[in-house]
This record gives sequence, structure tokens and C-alpha cells, in this order.
Amino acid sequence: MLLNCHTYYSYKFGTLSVQQLLDEARQKGHQHVALTDINSTSACIDFIRMAREQQLEPVAGIDFRNGAACCYIGLARNPEGFRELNEHLSVHAHAGMPFSNRAPEMNQAYIIYPWTADTPQLLRENEFVGIRPHQLVQLQFSPWRQRLSKLVLLAPVTFSCKKDFNAHRLLRAINHNTLLSKLDVNEQAREDELMYTPEQLQELCLPFPELLENSRRILNDCNIHFEQGITRNKKTFTGSHAEDFELIQQECVRGMKYRYGITPPNVLERVQKELYLIRDLGFCTYFLINWDMVNYARSKNYFYVGRGSGANSMVAYLLRITDVDPIELDLYFERFINPYRTTPPDFDIDFSSYERNDVTKYIFDRHGWDKTALVGAYNTFQGRAVIRELGKVFGLTNDDINRLQDARELHQVDEMGRLVMRYYEHIKGFPSHLSVHSSGIIISDAPMNCYSATMLPPKGFPTVHFSMLEAEDMGLNKFDVLGQRGLGKIKDSIDMVYAATGTHLDLHDIKQYKDDPEIKRQLKSGEAIGCFYIESPAMRMLLTKLRADDYLRLVAASSIIRPGVSESGMMHEYILRFHDEARREKARKELPELYQILEETYGVMVYQEDVIKVAHYFAGLTLSEADILRRGMSWKYRERTRFDLVKEKFFSNCREKGYAESTINGIWRQIESFANYAFAKGHSASYAVESYQALYLKTYYPLQYMTATVNNGGGFYRKEVYLHEAKKQGGIIQLPCINNSEGLCRTDGKNIFIGLGFIDSVEWQTVLQIVKERERGGPYKDLRDFMKRVSITVEQLRPFIRIGAFRFTGQSKKALLWDAHFMLSEHKRTTPEANLFEVEAQQFQLPQFWSHELEDAYDELELLGFTVSCTPFDLLEEIPDLPLRAKDLAANHRREVTMLLYHINTKHTSTSGGERMYFATWFDEDGNWVDSVHFPPSAKAFPFRGPGCYVVKGIAVNDYGFMSIEVREMHRLPTRSIEAGSTRLRNTLSYYQQSPLGLS
Repeated sequence: MLLNCHTYYSYKFGTLSVQQLLDEARQKGHQHVALTDINSTSACIDFIRMAREQQLEPVAGIDFRNGAACCYIGLARNPEGFRELNEHLSVHAHAGMPFSNRAPEMNQAYIIYPWTADTPQLLRENEFVGIRPHQLVQLQFSPWRQRLSKLVLLAPVTFSCKKDFNAHRLLRAINHNTLLSKLDVNEQAREDELMYTPEQLQELCLPFPELLENSRRILNDCNIHFEQGITRNKKTFTGSHAEDFELIQQECVRGMKYRYGITPPNVLERVQKELYLIRDLGFCTYFLINWDMVNYARSKNYFYVGRGSGANSMVAYLLRITDVDPIELDLYFERFINPYRTTPPDFDIDFSSYERNDVTKYIFDRHGWDKTALVGAYNTFQGRAVIRELGKVFGLTNDDINRLQDARELHQVDEMGRLVMRYYEHIKGFPSHLSVHSSGIIISDAPMNCYSATMLPPKGFPTVHFSMLEAEDMGLNKFDVLGQRGLGKIKDSIDMVYAATGTHLDLHDIKQYKDDPEIKRQLKSGEAIGCFYIESPAMRMLLTKLRADDYLRLVAASSIIRPGVSESGMMHEYILRFHDEARREKARKELPELYQILEETYGVMVYQEDVIKVAHYFAGLTLSEADILRRGMSWKYRERTRFDLVKEKFFSNCREKGYAESTINGIWRQIESFANYAFAKGHSASYAVESYQALYLKTYYPLQYMTATVNNGGGFYRKEVYLHEAKKQGGIIQLPCINNSEGLCRTDGKNIFIGLGFIDSVEWQTVLQIVKERERGGPYKDLRDFMKRVSITVEQLRPFIRIGAFRFTGQSKKALLWDAHFMLSEHKRTTPEANLFEVEAQQFQLPQFWSHELEDAYDELELLGFTVSCTPFDLLEEIPDLPLRAKDLAANHRREVTMLLYHINTKHTSTSGGERMYFATWFDEDGNWVDSVHFPPSAKAFPFRGPGCYVVKGIAVNDYGFMSIEVREMHRLPTRSIEAGSTRLRNTLSYYQQSPLGLS
């Protein structure tokens, strides 16, 4: 009678998967199985579904514990009992309260107490006491023998073998961050928590058969089942389906006026087709909830981007959920929705990171905190981290663990190392703890506790114990609300522009910048630093090669750059076909049926919907089967049997059509290679829209945009790069100033004042105090006035002085530091004073301090991470005479070039043979970009030696307009020292006549 079974969703305690638990129960002849994970309902949905599939009777419950100590076990008699248990667990989890030794009164759940000294004597009708197998001997001599009607046999199941028990102990030691040898016996399960057969249990209970009978009666009375294939989402938005449909129609009419003015006939036809399908498939509520969410965002002046497969929808475009016009892009209708679709299309709606929480709170407030929840996620034991954790509990040193992590073969490690590796293989993939999905929110028609208990993570939104996969099984479709720094900088830029000019920008009206000639020029040449994901070196390269000066090519590039397409070689093939008409014609003649389907992308699969198109039109699968194929490759598809059948049909249909086996296999490999990573076309289009919005701001409001970029954490590159870009656009970068800087960077005309919060080792609370006091009492007059008004320690004051934030006083840094130390000599912190009259401070005659021209630069490097008062080239001990610049590379195609460059960024990668190579980005002395490729021989012989300036020698390569250097040699140049005398000069001789590299 299995009343108390644990899976490994009893985090860092159990060792069995749901499948292993059910397999063992079936093999040993059990009919009923009660899953009671410790303070967790993560496995319940899967367990109930899988048990029914294996003709077992599932019972759902919870093992309520404080740490490892069991307080009581709850078993749900029915779905209402499951809700009672979930509510009880949720209340305690949200409040962080321990459980008492007495369960609350429950109407539809059984409670089983462990037999201990604290077991309640007065039991309710639905309450029992569980006797463990090893306690049966003691029961002979206990008063409880006279109360057999309230006793059950409690034989917990936590592992299936000795190795599992050992793994359990290791998990407990990891959980407590202690050595295995020091693990408290009370923090682990008993070694006998194995699954008995029904016959073994019967033999154990021969003296007390009533225990088995009571257990059997409880299990027979428990019945829980969640019907599959039905929706449990919120049923209506307005209260009725008819009103939902009427509302969505009204809002589409309003959206037509905003988007088109006068509605084109093809738009009207598309809208009507979509609306009736949305209504017939029951998706009106889903669309309206998303519409209501973005409506709220606009009312709060929040900037957002809607993407996902739902961006293929004209209704979504008119409801302003997305800014992608599906007719303009000829988006594939069936990718968005088709009569066979059972789940609504995805909407991923991005907000700036600091506005996302408010939008999330609005959703909870709007639809009810009891019926709304974040989706959970499972963090698992993976990779090197597992080896480290196991090494620690076995007592290995840090060096031993590092060697073990780097070992390639078992024969390279000692006996202890082999033990670690053996259990590493055993627990790898176990769930470690419950986390939160990056964006998913579910809204149910019934209280969420009907399906799961909830936890309360730090942001304060209830989170279910299961993941998006179980949510979909339950018919709960998630709403994706994401935070994105890129939107933060767009929103901040808009605010800065309004503050500076009074102009309010509507960047959702994308027609204004799609055909802008200056934006086209920058896009085509890859001048996209700071502009969302198109600023990366790989994307700048692709835009340049494709001469992507229009919306369609930017949309294509957004998907081509994804790992699957690029790594399969199809990105390179797309570029070749784009430039070579003969190559396109050859592809068309080789397979005209495929080329016709994919004509827009030259016969190359680029988007997710291409899988559906090829499967439907080329292989003759139904739309429903084609979508199974796409979904099966996009994530861990649950119903692998259905996927395998569809795959088999793909091959058989293609053979029936007479295609060559090599052709079929080639197309399948192309599908397989990229379907897991590629974007839906509407998704790519949404990213393209955001890129255009960023490019528009950078083109016409560059100082505000670059300032906002720095304030939002930068992007692909470090902050220095974006300030450098602002300087190229005419900005004057100013060091932090006590009287002019805010916490973050701010613009004042052409001046960009670096924020006080960017100074290393300065506390944010100190920055806020400085700004608040300046707003209250006006600008600070000098250092002493500042120290009278702000409570600050000398450790916090020193960085402000060293960075030059008090330069307005006209005093040197050393004089200011002398003064600060004198005034704080007997105190740890200044104490603000409110004086009625100005008291003249005592002044001192200070000596002449020694100074060096590099002091400011090195202070800036230390406190900001980059220099403002000079360039990196000014720090060099010797500047080689190398006049070649980035602008000269195009004229030197396939020639050897040698350049002086400042290192910005390196991307490490590997060749197909596993050798290391790099892609790097640099500035030249004019401040222009240079890209380089370091193939394995060069990467090994001349590795990067840290930040700074390098002499780089290699071959200039013009690859369809994208210039780069294939590096043969490079050498990091030494910088000047403050201690040494300055002998700096520009060497007018050939640098390489003296070079240790022996170059010529």
C-alpha cells in the first residue's frame, strides 16, 4: 500500500523519476500509487497523466515537512481535496512559516501523521497515524494497539537501490553545504525506504492486518483525474463569448484607422478571415487579454514590442499588440493560425526591464491573484557544477576539483575522482530546485490551487510548481511578458528627446523610418552600434554582405543569423545565391517544386514556417501534421510517438512523389539543422521593427540614444564603446561632476555627463543622497560645503575626488584629498549641519604637490574602466609609425596590412575540428571600426594578452563589401608608467625593423 512515494521533485531528497516510480510499481504488482513529494506538487500533473496511461490508479498528495522532519502527509480524495492541500502549502510557502504538528481541518483530504512522541491523540475522522515497517515491533507494546482503526501502514518510497540511497545522501549533503561525513542522520531518509511488493507488505502486517485494510480503504477512496485536451484558460474577457467577439471587432475597426486611414480591400478580407477563425477556435479571450495588456502599457507611456508567431496576425497588428504588418511581409497565414490548431499563437511582449513588473502586477490585479500565476521552471544538476558540488561534499580540495573537471578520461583520475564521476553520471539531470520561467504567466478560469501549490519568489508574484510543458498539458496557455534592456534605452531616449525638444515621438508608426535614406545607408553599411541585436559583429557583417537597406532583407537577416541556419551552411548559401543569379537559377532547375515554395529566400529555409510550407506543399502532409513536425523540432516534444509517425510519413510521401533519396535526406537535414533555432517570420519582423526604431533614434537623436544605451547597461559591447560612438556623433564626454551629474548619465546640449553611479566602489545610496541634497539646497560651493551637507565616509569621498567630480572648485585632486582627510581625521563620517550663518572654515597653506600627466588617465581607468581625458593610444610607451587606417582597407584587398589598433571585443569559437579561433573588434586611431579573424594557427601562436593597444598584421579581405583582417601576427604594446620618466615619441622608423616578432 504505497501511501508515501517520493520522486526527485522532492528536491535534493528523492532519487526516482516519475517514470521510474511507476515502472517499479507496475512491475511489483501495485494497483494504487500515492505521490507525496516533499513540499512540492511539481510532478503531480505528469504523474496523474502517466499513471492512467499505464493502467495504474494515481493518488495525489503532499508530504508536509519542516526541513527533513515530517509533520504529516496529505492525500487528496478528489480534485477538491487536491486544492485544499495546495492552498495549505501555498499559504505557508508565501509566508515562510513552518508547519505545526497538527494539520488544519480539511474536508476532502486524508491526513496521515507519523508515529512519534508528538503524534496528536485526538484525531478527526479523516486523520490517521502511519506506522513505519520498523515500528511494527514497538506497536505490540503501545496503547495505539487498541486504536487499530486509526492506524495505516506507512512504507515510504524514496529510492530503488543502494546506489540511489548513496545518491540521496550526497544530495542531502549538497543541500546543507556540508561534508558527507558530517551529514546529520536526522537530515536523511532511512535506508529501508525502498518499494515493497504487496506480498511483502502483507507479511509485514500479519500481526496487524487492519493497517493494510485501512490503507487500502483510503487509497480506494481517492480518485483524481484531469481530463486531457480541454482548455482551462480564462473563458471570457468581458463575461460572454458574444461580447468578446463584438469587442475584438470594434477594436479592429479602430485599429484600421490608425494603421491605414482608408482600409485596403485585401486588409478587410484578411481581417474577416482571421476574426472568424479566432472566434471558432475559441481564442478571442487570449487576444483580448494581450490587447488589454498593451493598452495599459500605452496608458502608462511604456514602450513595448510584440513578437512571436502571433505577429503573423492582421488582428494583432490592428489591436496594436505588434507593429508587424502581415500583408506587407506576406506572412504565412497558417503559421499564425489554421483550423487544426488547438493552442493559440504565441505572443512574446517585451517591455523595458524596469516597467515589466508593473505590467505583470496589472495582469494579476486585472484577472485575480488566485487565478493568475507565473509559470515555474526546473533548474537541473548539469555539467561542471555537479562535479564541483560532489567534490565539495567528498572533501576534495579546489585544485583537485579543477583537475577532475578538466579530466577527459576516467583513467586520468584517482579512486576518489572515479567515485565522484560515477555519482555525477547518476544525478546529472536531476532537478535541483524550482525556479521561475523567464516570462510565462498563466490565467485560469478556476483558482490556480486546483492544479498546483504556488511559491512566492522575491518579486512577489505567485508561481506554480510546474513548467510550461505541464501547463500546456493542462490546457493553460501562457502569456509571455518579457523584460528587455533594448526597450529601456528606446523609452529613455524618447523621454530625453521630449525633455530637450518638447517633441513626442510615436515610434509605433513605423512608416516614417522604413524608407528614410539615411537609415537605409547606415543599415546597408552595418553602422548599427547600439541598435539592438544588429550591432553584433556577426550581424554587421551579414547586413553589409546582403546590402540590407530594406525591411525585407533585415527581416531575413534576423533569422539567417540564428545558430541553426548559420551552422548548417545555409546562411552562406543564401548569401551566395543573393549575389549570384546563375546560382539561383541552378537551384531552381535542380528542384523547382522546393524553389517555388521558398522563392522569396532563394530556395533556402530561413523561417520556422518554412518547415510547415515544405512539409505541407512539398511532402504532402496535412497542416496539422506539418505543425507537429515544426513543434517537435522546436522543443522537447511530449508526444514523440506522434512526431515519429509524422516524420515517417514525410519520407514515405516524398518517395511516392518520386524524389531521389539523396534529395529527401538533404531537405530533412536542412529542416533538422535549423528548426530548433529559427524564428517565425513574424518574430524576425518584430525584431527588425525594433532595430529600425533604434536606428531612427541613433540617426536623428544620437546623443540622447547613446546616453540611454549606456544607462541601460550597454549591449553587445562595454559602456566605453557607446560613449565613443556618442563622441563621434559630436558629443562632448564629461567626467562625473558633483554639481552636474545625476546617478546615471545625462545630456546637456552636446555635453554628456557621466553618472555618479558609474564610479567604481561608490555606493548607490551615497549617490542618491548627493543628488537629493543638491536638489534641495542648490549646487555645492566647494568641498567643505559638500561635507557639511552630505553624510559620507572618507572611503566614499575619495573616489569622487580622484575622478575629478570636484574640479569646479579649481583645486587639485591632492589638495582636495588633503583637505578631506584633515576634516575627517577624527570622525568616520561627516555629519550634515544646518547653520543659520555661514562660518568661514580654517584655511591652510599647502605645499606644491608633485603630479604626472598620466595620473588622471589611470584614475579614470581604475574608477570608470576607460579613459575620458585621453585616448588609449596616448597611454602607449611608444607609438609605431603605422599610417594605415580602417578607411584604407578597401583599397588593400588581399594585400598584407599592418595596423595600430585598440582592442574592443573578442568572440571565441571553435572550428568543426574542435580547434579554437577568434573574431575580434577594434578601433583605429581615427576611432573607426576594424574587424579581424584569427584562425587556429594565429590564435594559438598569438593569443590575446589582455586589454590595450596591439600592432596587428594580416591580410585585408573584402567579403561582399565587409572588410576584415585575417590576422597572421599581433603584439600587445606596453603602456607608459607613472614611475618612469617619459621618453615617449612616435617612431618614424619602420616599427618592425626593431620588432621582437621579426616582421618586415
